[in-house]
Amino acid sequence: MNLIKQIDQFATENPAAIVYNYLGETNTYGELQQYSNALAARIQQLDLQPESPIIVYGGQTFEMLVAFMASVKTGHAYIPVDKHSPNERIKLITEIAQPELMIEVDGNTPAIENLKVIHSDEFQAIKHETSSFEFDDNQMVTGDQTFYIIFTSGTTGNPKGVQISHDNLKSFTDWMLSDFGLQAQPKVLAQTPYSFDLSVMDLYPTLLLGGELQVLPREQTEDFKSLFQCLSELTVEVWVSTPSFIEMALLDRNFNQQVHPELTTFMFCGEELTHDVASKLHERFPDAHIFNTYGPTEATVAVTSIEITPSILAMYDRLPIGYFKNDTLGWIELASDNDNTGEIVLSGPSISKGYINNPAKTEQVFKHDQTATYHTGDLGQRKNDGLILYAGRKDFQIKMHGYRIELEEVNHYLNLNENISRAVAVPVTDKNGKVVSLLAYVQLDLTSYLYHDFEVDGLNLKLTDELKFELAKKMMSYMIPQKFVYLDTLPITMNGKIDIKALMREAK
Repeated sequence: MNLIKQIDQFATENPAAIVYNYLGETNTYGELQQYSNALAARIQQLDLQPESPIIVYGGQTFEMLVAFMASVKTGHAYIPVDKHSPNERIKLITEIAQPELMIEVDGNTPAIENLKVIHSDEFQAIKHETSSFEFDDNQMVTGDQTFYIIFTSGTTGNPKGVQISHDNLKSFTDWMLSDFGLQAQPKVLAQTPYSFDLSVMDLYPTLLLGGELQVLPREQTEDFKSLFQCLSELTVEVWVSTPSFIEMALLDRNFNQQVHPELTTFMFCGEELTHDVASKLHERFPDAHIFNTYGPTEATVAVTSIEITPSILAMYDRLPIGYFKNDTLGWIELASDNDNTGEIVLSGPSISKGYINNPAKTEQVFKHDQTATYHTGDLGQRKNDGLILYAGRKDFQIKMHGYRIELEEVNHYLNLNENISRAVAVPVTDKNGKVVSLLAYVQLDLTSYLYHDFEVDGLNLKLTDELKFELAKKMMSYMIPQKFVYLDTLPITMNGKIDIKALMREAK
């Protein structure tokens, strides 16, 4: 059955059930259905080209869900764009995806030529004039049609738009609903921004189960006092986040099973779950089920899972990422010089059709024969029983705090800065090999005003603040290096390239 029709069917039968709880402000399934139908009718009036994607711009409010549903009800994929994104990134996404419409949920979108916009005030008016709209429900996204597009980091400063179809998403949600012991109408944490595909792990399984999303917005997680206050008020039964976020939550002494007996399931994805974090979580919630999952955006959120039990903790220092889901074929493509570690390759119904309007990049990593295949660039090892162990990245792409970051893209923006002659970003890892921060090695332009205005002594904080301020105009905040080191010259390899490996060794 079509996923949207399933959600609408529950809404018709249970209109008063709570779907969204934003810090105590609640909305129902009936409202989700009513408002999304009204917005869908307005979208249909605009006579967009068939399957033209729609940008949905905003934060983590209920209206984002309304816009997502309205888009796919009218046959259009949605592209979630976070309101904290730099204007430069929004313009790049628009240039690549070629949408005809942007829905401004909240915040102020930049003016972009030839792009229709439903502004936030019009959106609110549409919600309250539902009786005047007629909605044709025969155009819903289905089958191989694209359901959503998530833009990830790219190697040349241009992000890549991963297209996920209705059937890709259904493969993922079928697995979520069958393999993780989720109960009907669960209360689930919704903390992840919608522009990050981990949000799909909490969003659609919850909607398909008639559950309640309890939102922990970004503004409440930026300082510990607000975070701990919000944690004390949550009544979630299922926790979905990156391992980095649970590390923050564990700093609150009251975040434990005694205070939150209803919290019985933890699901992690987006970056490596360390032994230390999983052990601490088991101590706080000894009766909870803790799942470690793995998967690239191109394979629809996640494709492997394993429950991290005390026996798994006792057996492995570096935690395994689990077993492939039943409908997915995965294998390790071994390099000739290594007999047990190789690239993780995936094939199955949750594999994306590729990157929107980017056939060259699509051809590099996807094959679409009888079944879709994706080369992840991740390294792994496979045990005899099929268990997969993660072994890092094949290239210089990393995951940090759940965000996938192409170091080449960070370097691209660093080197665009007029004050920088040359620069390179390298990851800093902890003892378990987990990326915890980015470090930029910078060679300043001797003619720049920054060079003359600040004393360059290797670690000049004022200079770093100035550079971060400039970079924030073009880069997402999570891509900006946390630390800058200033060198007279960067090390060079014999073939004239910056010696990144030498800098990575120094960073350790």
